[in-house]
Amino acid sequence: MEYFLTEEQKTIKSLARRIAEERILPVRAELDEKEEFPWAIMKDLADADLFRVFIPEEYEGLGGGSLELCLVMEELSRVCSGVAISYAATALGCLTLMEYGSEAQKQKYLPVIAAGKKLTAFALTEATAGSDASAIRTTAEKAEGGYVLNGTKQFITNGGDAEIYTVIALTDKSKGARGATAFLVEKDTPGFTFGKKEKKMGIRASSTRELVFRNCLVPEENVIGKPGMGFIMTMKLLDRTRPGIAAQAVGIAQGALEAAVDYTRQRVQFGQPLISLPVVQDILADMAIHVEAARALVYSVAKTIDSGAKGFTEESAMAKVFASDTAMKVTTDAVQVCGGAGYMRDYPLEKLMRDAKITQIYEGSNQVLRNAIAIELRKRKARTE
Repeated sequence: MEYFLTEEQKTIKSLARRIAEERILPVRAELDEKEEFPWAIMKDLADADLFRVFIPEEYEGLGGGSLELCLVMEELSRVCSGVAISYAATALGCLTLMEYGSEAQKQKYLPVIAAGKKLTAFALTEATAGSDASAIRTTAEKAEGGYVLNGTKQFITNGGDAEIYTVIALTDKSKGARGATAFLVEKDTPGFTFGKKEKKMGIRASSTRELVFRNCLVPEENVIGKPGMGFIMTMKLLDRTRPGIAAQAVGIAQGALEAAVDYTRQRVQFGQPLISLPVVQDILADMAIHVEAARALVYSVAKTIDSGAKGFTEESAMAKVFASDTAMKVTTDAVQVCGGAGYMRDYPLEKLMRDAKITQIYEGSNQVLRNAIAIELRKRKARTE
């Protein structure tokens, strides 16, 4: 379909695809097998100025929005979503800073992030706080010169490899979620260490680690926004970033569709290519329909966010839920139509299927997001009564 992208958006999309084809494709199996962080590819993305896409122009970025980030994510994920999420985690890690940080904070950090010299990460999840993000226990007690952080964060993307972390911690435990504050924490800060690197089902090129804070003093000037606003900022942040995960899912599904079409055109059974069989044609057609529908929804929501519209919790959740469910369905169907070959690690489909699953889980599980959609529907109904 024609989505009437601008010339700049087409250039960004084309550049991301070229890097995916030329740099990621030859090594994706190796990165997945070794569970190796893709440092060389991160440098390629930096050299291509793709880290500048989501940074405002006044901080040496290109001033792109949600749609531009989605375009890059889709193209990278079409080949390897482990690499893609390593890139996208930096956008997630610095968005709170971009939206709520002080001018001094932005001047200090955003230009080096835009240049790809330092990766970032966002640290919210804990062992007791996954879908219920308000249940965090990591604390930040006021002390001379700043705040002392104590606690542990779990399943943090880019953990251990990122240099800059946005960490959500409680500055007032008595207020629960309304006592949470956002902090910028640099990797070499005393008292900040890392736990084990998780071994995952999919997105294995991406690093996922535990963050450990033991009497970690964070300077006062590293508080993002106002104390006590961390949880509210986080919820607004995730509304903005979910289309990026949806774009990741679209890219995975597109990659699976292409691989399935290629294989079924070449594989001969019953004296004819598999793609000539009506039952296979039906499955491929449904895959294509779902992929295009998911892409249309994701682009539409991204454009809505970029328009400056207020309140898009429902639409953002819909895009993420539909696209990730599509990725899981399409990759499963792709493995099915390719039979034994689809199940083998010599082909990309089993990896795409493993990678697809996480898109239904992180940045809000699809069950939780369906609840959020239902709540928004109820609010809408109440407003019209």
